[in-house]
Amino acid sequence: MTDSSFEQVDVLISGGGIAGLIAAAAFGAEGHSVLCVDPAPPVTEEGAEGADLRSTAFLTPSVSLLGQIGLWERLSPHATPLQVMRIVDAGGAQPAARLIRDFDAAEIGDQPFGWNLPNWLLRREISSRLTQLQTVRFQPGLATAQVVARDEAALVTLSDGRQVRARLLIGADGRNSPVRQALGIGVRTFRYGQKALAFAVTHDLPHENVSTEIHRSGGPFTLVPLPDRDGRPGSAVVWMESGPEVARLAALPPEEFEAALNERSAGILGHLTPATRLSQWPIISQIADSFIGPRTALIAEAAHVLPPIGAQGLNMSLADLAALIELNRNDPGNAAALADYNRKRRPDAYARLLGIDALNRASQASLRPLRDLRAAALGGLYGVAPVRRLMMRAGLGLR
Repeated sequence: MTDSSFEQVDVLISGGGIAGLIAAAAFGAEGHSVLCVDPAPPVTEEGAEGADLRSTAFLTPSVSLLGQIGLWERLSPHATPLQVMRIVDAGGAQPAARLIRDFDAAEIGDQPFGWNLPNWLLRREISSRLTQLQTVRFQPGLATAQVVARDEAALVTLSDGRQVRARLLIGADGRNSPVRQALGIGVRTFRYGQKALAFAVTHDLPHENVSTEIHRSGGPFTLVPLPDRDGRPGSAVVWMESGPEVARLAALPPEEFEAALNERSAGILGHLTPATRLSQWPIISQIADSFIGPRTALIAEAAHVLPPIGAQGLNMSLADLAALIELNRNDPGNAAALADYNRKRRPDAYARLLGIDALNRASQASLRPLRDLRAAALGGLYGVAPVRRLMMRAGLGLR
């Protein structure tokens, strides 16, 4: 079959998760013709089966991008600001806070670190925005079945037999990316034997726009501010533990799970009450050997996967997207722009991956001497103000 029989688009996005949907909105806002496909429709209600109960903290550079592409005005009414990143070490003999250190955004600027939103709500609002963009089509229920990447175009066969010729193919199709596999791009994977429980809670004390990471063993336990729920303060929880421990926790009767939850939270926000069902997510780190192929770019988890520490994951994905947009305004997918994208994004992603990997392994420590060493290191780094501010700016992706 000749290229002329293919449907023509500027940008084909394989993957309709949050990163893929934002990419569709971004290239649509630039005036490009965009087709975004995903095997499954987005789940856009909190109580629906398969809803993503995690939340995303958009850091300041990501909010700037969302504003440029017309998304932030839709999202901001639902967002909770994050003014302080609090790290708590509870690694002593008892599960109680023995060291608390606050990283306050006021030290480096007049804006919060970022704003937090539930993932299911993000899918709802971004999907709705795509319907307003005349050059964008989002067609869930379609998968990428075959890819032939050439210097002049990416030729893609979809699961319904349709064939599409794209100037730029974006693989935003997850850690097992079909696009990446079709191009024969390998990955390096780091495994921890961990899973994460994600759910929402209400609590006695107001969160005061403080995101709290509590370290004991097994991985961090993170409370991220959400809007009030039924008149009570609310937060999103990401609780990382070993795979067997997550399985044990998830199987507990509700009252026993609530007791374990409150023991692990060290009483930071008073009594926590689960407000949604639990969802489980495997924890790995992974990075693709290359972020590009002919007329193809990988973004988000197709390119890099990180544990949910320091709000790096989706913010790195939006840094990918910002670079792609900047480099591909005139001729999406041209070889020089893609080479620049790979040079710009992969080293940064790899450096952040190694940093988060080290933090996660430190947080997993179960032996008391190692937990004591972790607390001492945190206290020492925090006590040097220039180092503290440098860490905050680096976490935001600022220079």
